[in-house]
Amino acid sequence: MTWKQWAASKRLEPGDGRELQRFRWWQLPLRSLFWLRLPGAGGHDRLHAIDVRHWARLDNSKIRAHLFVDGRHMAASRLPAVFPVDGGVIEVAMSSYGIRRCHYRPLGGQPRRLMPDPASAEGRRASFGARRPGLSRAIGIGSVLLLVIGVGLNLLQLAEPVSQIPSVTQRVGTFESPVHLPIWLNLALGVGAVLASMERALRLRYSFLLDTAGH
Repeated sequence: MTWKQWAASKRLEPGDGRELQRFRWWQLPLRSLFWLRLPGAGGHDRLHAIDVRHWARLDNSKIRAHLFVDGRHMAASRLPAVFPVDGGVIEVAMSSYGIRRCHYRPLGGQPRRLMPDPASAEGRRASFGARRPGLSRAIGIGSVLLLVIGVGLNLLQLAEPVSQIPSVTQRVGTFESPVHLPIWLNLALGVGAVLASMERALRLRYSFLLDTAGH
C-alpha cells in the first residue's frame, strides 16, 4: 500500500445505509453526482454513485464524497477520497472551482471517468458538448485562452515589484513591466479566469498552472 492509499484509507468512514436522493434542479451549483456500473459477484452488475455536496463549504466543514452502491450509502470520505470497489478503486478530488477528478482505477488497465448524472451541472455540460461539439470546443479553447492570458499578465505585473526587493535587485537588476492594466480591467480578467476555471471543472479538466496561477 502506498502512502497516498494509506492516507486515503484513514479518511474512510462507514456508510449508514441511507437511500440515495435523486438530483434536484435547485442543487445544480451545490452538488455533483456521478455513476459507474461494475460487474459484481455472481455476474450481477452493481450500480455505484459518487455524491459530493459542495455546500459543506458554507459552514467551513470538510467536504465529503459519499459512495452509494445500488442506491444505499456504503462509505464516506473527506477529499481527496479513494473508495475500494469491485476490481479497483474510485478516486475523487476537488479544486476550488469544482470536481477535478472522479475516476475508476481498475487493478489492471487505464482509469476511466465516471458518468455525470444528466441532471447535474457536469451532466448538462456533457450533454451540451454532445449536441453542439463545435461550439463546445470553442468554449473550451476560450477558457484556456483566458487562463493563459491571466497567467501571463499576473507574471508580468508581479515581476516588477519582486525585482525591486534589494536582494533580488542585486542579483538580477530591476524589471519594468510593459503592462500596467487599470484596476477595472484586472478585475474583469480575474472574473473571466474564475468563470473559465468553473467551466473547465464542469468537464473535469484541471491544471495546477492554469487553474491556480491564472487567478
